[in-house]
Amino acid sequence: MIKHFLTFEKNIAELEGKIEELRHLSSNSDLNIADEIGKLQKRVSDELFSTYSSLDPWQKVQVSRHPERPQFQDFLLNLIDNYIPLSGDRNFAEDNSLTGGIGFFRGKNVVLIGIDKGKNTKDRIFRNFGMPRPEGYRKAIRLMNLANKFKMPVLTFVDTSGAYPGKGAEERGQAQAIASCIESSINLTTPIIPTILGEGGSGGAIALAVGNQVLMYEHAIYSVISPEGCASILWRDAEKAKDAANALKITAEDMKKFNIVDDIIPEPLGGAHRDPKKAIFALADVLDQKLKSLSSLSKEEIKNQKLEKYLKLDKF
Repeated sequence: MIKHFLTFEKNIAELEGKIEELRHLSSNSDLNIADEIGKLQKRVSDELFSTYSSLDPWQKVQVSRHPERPQFQDFLLNLIDNYIPLSGDRNFAEDNSLTGGIGFFRGKNVVLIGIDKGKNTKDRIFRNFGMPRPEGYRKAIRLMNLANKFKMPVLTFVDTSGAYPGKGAEERGQAQAIASCIESSINLTTPIIPTILGEGGSGGAIALAVGNQVLMYEHAIYSVISPEGCASILWRDAEKAKDAANALKITAEDMKKFNIVDDIIPEPLGGAHRDPKKAIFALADVLDQKLKSLSSLSKEEIKNQKLEKYLKLDKF
C-alpha cells in the first residue's frame, strides 16, 4: 500500500484505507470478505483512472515529487549488472547527489550518471536533497570523457529541483560547471540518452538532459524554474505556484509538443510510485531500442544529430 497520498487523492486514500481495514478483519476472523475487497479495489482502479487521466500541471508537479517514485539508485539495482561506481571530480570533493559509474545494461557496457533526491530524511540529507554542487557536474564531465575514450554510450537520469544555490557552490563555479557539462554532452561522439525521471528543474537538470534522444516519464515535469520560484518572482507570492505551473508549460506533453523531449514513457495507473518496477522496466525497453538505433551512427552523425536537434529550438 502507498504510504504517502497526494492532496488530490483523498477519495483513493479513503478507499484503500477501507481495504486495509477489511484485510485486517479477514486475517483475524473466519469472515470471507473477498467479494467486498474486490469491489473496493475496482472502485480504486476506476478512481485512479479518472483522476490520473485528467491531471492538471500543478497535480503533475506533485506526482513528479512523490517520495516513492523510482530513483536512479532503483534503476541501478534493477537493470544494471556489475556496476562500478566512480567517485570524485579530481579537483575538490565527492558529490553524493550526482553519482555515476560503469556497468552492463542488457549486455551493453554503458556509463551511467544520475541525480538522486533520497528516500528518507537521512538519505535526503546525505544526497543534499538532489541538488548537485559544482563537483557533481565536474564528475559528470569526467565520466562523459571516459565514455568517449572507450566508446561507451551514456545514460543519464534526472530528478532534481535544481543545482544547489549555496554560497560555496557559487564560489566554486556552479554556472561554469553546468555550462561545461552541457558542452561535454554536445561534444560527445558516443550516444547519450537522458531521462527525466521526476522533476527536471532549471540548469541543474539541463546539465544532464542534453542528448541524442531525450526521454521523459508521463507524469514528470521539466522547467526553467520551479512553480514556487516563478510565483515568488512574478507575484511575490509562492501560494500562486499553481498559476505558475499552468503558465510554465512543464508537462511531458508540453515538452513533446515543443520537441524538447523525443519520447514519453507511460507510467503505471496511478503513477510510477504505485508500481516502480513496472515503470523501471517500461523505461528499460525504450532505452534498449534507442541504443540499438543509435549504434549504427558514426561519430560525426551522433554529434551532428544533437547539434541539429538543439539548433532547431531557436524559434523559441
